[in-house]
Amino acid sequence: MSAPVTSPPSATLRAVVRGRSRRAARRRLVVLVLLVLVVAGFAASLMYGQTYYPPGEVLRVIGGEQVPGASFTVGRLRLPRAVLAVVAGFSFGLAGVTFQTMLRNPLASPDIIGISAGASAAAAIAIVTLSLSGTAVSVLAIGAGLGVALLVYGLAFKDGVVGTRLILIGIGISAMLDSVTSYVLSRAAEWDLQEAMRWLTGSLNGTTWEETVPAVVALAVLAPVLLACGRDLSALRLGDDTAAALGVRVERTRITLIVAAVGLIAFATAAAGPIAFVAFLSGPIAARLVGPGSSLLVPAGLVGALLVLSADFVGQFAFAHRYPVGVVTGVLGAPYLLYLIIRTHRSGGSL
Repeated sequence: MSAPVTSPPSATLRAVVRGRSRRAARRRLVVLVLLVLVVAGFAASLMYGQTYYPPGEVLRVIGGEQVPGASFTVGRLRLPRAVLAVVAGFSFGLAGVTFQTMLRNPLASPDIIGISAGASAAAAIAIVTLSLSGTAVSVLAIGAGLGVALLVYGLAFKDGVVGTRLILIGIGISAMLDSVTSYVLSRAAEWDLQEAMRWLTGSLNGTTWEETVPAVVALAVLAPVLLACGRDLSALRLGDDTAAALGVRVERTRITLIVAAVGLIAFATAAAGPIAFVAFLSGPIAARLVGPGSSLLVPAGLVGALLVLSADFVGQFAFAHRYPVGVVTGVLGAPYLLYLIIRTHRSGGSL
């Protein structure tokens, strides 16, 4: 009995397969290049400063050896700062692109919808009114970020969550919280005002391992949750009905994504302050680099880490005076926000 004759694959199928292969190859290349740039930026942050230390001495310090001068400067000052820059940047980028993809709107960033504003208001109250510092400020900031996220989600929920409604409610709550922060700062003593402004601006100055470790643990726990939901997140980008038809449990998946993303934002903000626009910029930059049809989670995280590392390095050494990392990222992000709003308005779309 002769074997059945199989028809050759159609031209359309071959084109689809080639397209997927090209997208996958492009994504791998982009991730590799970004990873190399992040490692290079991390190394530069450890080697360069008021004193230059060669790579050999830096590696010896990281390996636990005692190197005169370098052990303190690199091990106690530069290393926790560089680690926090990578961790906070990756957390902001990963959480930001999660919100933007899930709600199908580039404005759906924690910077815009009030989560960062909630953490900032809580930190200002803790520093100025309650005279707290260190871990206590971080705990209040984390709790406030989670609380604001739940509040925005609850107010936006009506037979499901619509991205535009959530964004508008988040912008309104963010404005209210910003006014609370301004009021608290207006009543602050000079010393408390300086401390609060350093935190609210977003700064890596004076970073210690005590501040860095919780953010590292949060990233290690929550990033795998988001990556595991990557396929469902891509389905949500097609709309709730389509995602449900593909077998995604929409509300459960959305709540899981929101809790994990807000947790990353809250811990990163508690450690480094609300570094402006990193969560907002990372996703669109990654989308331009990777192209359509590919997961943006890892590329956006790497873009966020590279943004924070680069902005911190520029803020320290590119000008006559040193500037916090949040000032540099704010200068980069504000024009892009205006451009995005103008482009949306001209194209006849809505926020």
